[in-house]
Amino acid sequence: MASVIKIYALFLGSALLMFGGGLQGLLLSVRGAEEGFSLTALGLIGTGWSVGFVAGSIAVPMIVRNVGHIRAFSVMAAIGTVTILLNLLWIQDIGWILLRALSGFCFAGAAMIVESWLNEVADNRSRGTVFSIYVTINMASSTLGQLAMSITGTAGYIPFVIGAISFICAVLPTALTSTPQPRPLASAKLDLGLLYRTSPIAVIAAFSCGMANGAFGTLAPVYGYAQGLEAGDIALLFAVAAILGALAQVPAGRLSDRIDRRIVMIGLASFAAVVGLVTVLINPGPGWLMYVLFAAYGFAANPLYAIAVAHANDFAKGDFAKVAGGMLLVLGVGLAVGPAVASLLMGWSPVGLFVVTATFHGALAVTAYLRMQIRRSPESRAPFQPMTTDRPTQESVVLDPRSGSDDEDIPVEHEAPVPEELLATKDAGDVQDRPV
Repeated sequence: MASVIKIYALFLGSALLMFGGGLQGLLLSVRGAEEGFSLTALGLIGTGWSVGFVAGSIAVPMIVRNVGHIRAFSVMAAIGTVTILLNLLWIQDIGWILLRALSGFCFAGAAMIVESWLNEVADNRSRGTVFSIYVTINMASSTLGQLAMSITGTAGYIPFVIGAISFICAVLPTALTSTPQPRPLASAKLDLGLLYRTSPIAVIAAFSCGMANGAFGTLAPVYGYAQGLEAGDIALLFAVAAILGALAQVPAGRLSDRIDRRIVMIGLASFAAVVGLVTVLINPGPGWLMYVLFAAYGFAANPLYAIAVAHANDFAKGDFAKVAGGMLLVLGVGLAVGPAVASLLMGWSPVGLFVVTATFHGALAVTAYLRMQIRRSPESRAPFQPMTTDRPTQESVVLDPRSGSDDEDIPVEHEAPVPEELLATKDAGDVQDRPV
């Protein structure tokens, strides 16, 4: 019973974190457009977040090594709270780009620490259930955060303060947990050689999904604003794409368990490319057709990365964590570059956003088809697992049941634990992460 309470307390912390992140990401795009920021600046705001997130994935394990999990998480939550409040006080494009990078850094660290605690509490039998519930909560909370903008609007200070409250409250479950110190955080390392040897299509899929998702996630709200939508309509438009995308993951993933996953990738990527092209050609104004196109896009685009990870795992031969970790960093590169590229094309027309998504989804479909002519699908495959597509961390990979059991050596590099004799020499007030 105690373990269940600990797990749900951590789920609550993650939900608050994702609620604030969903609200902040959508709010900055729309409010920035209202403030007259250039398209380049709006794109670089998304790029800044992705760069900060990747940097956090690399640097935060070292911070935790030095000060411990609880203090590190408290620092991340505090800086994240200050950052969103500074977004309100310092409304300037360069300032928001820098603050968004800092926000991405803190978000990566906070998410990794929550996931580390979940890794500690979950055992082999419950890992799959915990991972599935965690992914579902993250998707739902992020979507609710986006929908909250339809209530708060974008004007004034209220949406920023609500986001700040959500971030700072996320620290409470981890600060009050009685779970002992988790294993050291996983250090993100890029092994492109291993990733490419394992599955060349995985590299293309990770980068293509990053480019398309990064561009869409940052600039789709700007597209809606350019079409004359109000803040509430933009939030609903974005939520429709997110909800349909989340619902599509399970049926698409289960289908990929039964047939060659690349066939599913070809179908989804082609559909997403067609939706993008249709949007470019007809440029729909406000109305039901825009909602239908966004829903269709989310349905097709959202499951692609998770299926690509599953396909790479089919060939990983025990190196799932290393392969998936490499895909995370390739995805991160795409998430950083995509908004910058799309912002340039949107200077020509708002539908330039969908030129980017159509191009990279089309490239993914063609590459997957060509790889099918070269390599057969393996006979033995691990079951598909749903995943988030824009905020996975190295600890998400460790939590994934496909990484292996607790008793096995997880093939992801971790920082060395603090020696017990060193902790014993510290003053009682300096010892970190004792049960509270």
